[in-house]
Amino acid sequence: MLAPIQRDLKIRGYVVGQSPNPPLWAAFVALLVAALTSDGSTIDDVARAIFYVSLTVWAYEEAAHGVNGFRKALGTIALALVVVGIARAIG
Repeated sequence: MLAPIQRDLKIRGYVVGQSPNPPLWAAFVALLVAALTSDGSTIDDVARAIFYVSLTVWAYEEAAHGVNGFRKALGTIALALVVVGIARAIG
């Protein structure tokens, strides 16, 4: 029988990375679209909004439901960076 595909990146049995989940994929795609249309257009604005919302959802899920302390800290740091990024975009 075939062995299951390993999807977790572990260091000494500690999960530090996994395949991206849907909110993170959406953030990656939105960031790519924003980078390709960085002219201040409506598409650029919508892509950046989708990026921030998707990244916020992913970061919250990691901070609240991460499998270990590293993943929870990663989510908390990402939430803080999203707040800083939005504050800079507004101001």
